[in-house]
Amino acid sequence: MLVLGIETSCDETAAAIVTGDKRILANVVLSQIEQHTPYGGVVPEIAARAHLEYIEQVIAQAMKEANISFADLSAVAATGGPGLIGGVIVGVMAGKTIASVHKKPFIAVNHLEGHALTVRLTDEAAFPFLLLLVSGGHCQFLAVRGVGQYERLGGTVDDALGEAFDKTAKMLGLPYPGGPQVEALARSGNPRAYPFPTPMKGRKGCDFSFSGLKTAVRQQIQALGNLSDQQKADICASFQYAAAACIADRMENAIAAFKTRCPKGTQMVIGGGVAANIYLREQMESVAARHGLGLLAPPLKLCTDNAAMIAWAGIERLRLGHTDGLDFEPRARWPLAELV
Repeated sequence: MLVLGIETSCDETAAAIVTGDKRILANVVLSQIEQHTPYGGVVPEIAARAHLEYIEQVIAQAMKEANISFADLSAVAATGGPGLIGGVIVGVMAGKTIASVHKKPFIAVNHLEGHALTVRLTDEAAFPFLLLLVSGGHCQFLAVRGVGQYERLGGTVDDALGEAFDKTAKMLGLPYPGGPQVEALARSGNPRAYPFPTPMKGRKGCDFSFSGLKTAVRQQIQALGNLSDQQKADICASFQYAAAACIADRMENAIAAFKTRCPKGTQMVIGGGVAANIYLREQMESVAARHGLGLLAPPLKLCTDNAAMIAWAGIERLRLGHTDGLDFEPRARWPLAELV
């Protein structure tokens, strides 16, 4: 089994070739960081135009690295949503075109399912497992019973954690993308320098809230005025500490809910761009171990958006006989709970 994956949901134009026996033959990712840096964030129209300009050469490079032709493919998988709709349309149309011309099955992959199933490409992750999906646009706990079988246990009621990391970086004048910058500065900071709040701590349920934490960071920055390098590091460390404490508290409830629904489950998985944060991984691993769950996370390079995860999700779906027609419509919103 050999699947071409295409990912264009945000600001990476990506294509990958993955095999059914878990070999990544090519995984090409073209970042748009330079185009978006002047604006401090992703500009949807710029992203869509860049995808349109580079999608053909990215796919060609992946095919060349894998040393295969389109005739060798078992199927073509492309992110069908959720995401910035202009970019999603580019990837879907590219995937449909290749599938149609070469008479291959087309699979529209939910971007979030791509993140959810990545650990089954890189590790031996058996269903069911508890998933924390955490990125710039998403933050939610899900009980994963199988491919297309997701039960949402809770999620953010306002902002995603990745967005909070990026906004904190922007307020501190750090380069885009901000999440890795905050993590890097936090290493030399005092995590207890500023007592930032832990939103929703102690409440029932598995929901998150990060808007109050962002507000507290902004107020602290304003109160300090001209910041020294050490003060910036301390703010990053204190913010990251509070964010981790929030996740740890919410994890306690999510694990309890998961064990009730899936008593045979023994693993917790984290996916999404924020899963690349080493400090957060360590804190979550400690909580999971305390409750008898192993914690799995993809390698750092497969946490952020990539096409290998889309190709693998396509393989998982193809094995179950799930394909899509060429009339599939790209979606800006596509909750995991709506999948089959």
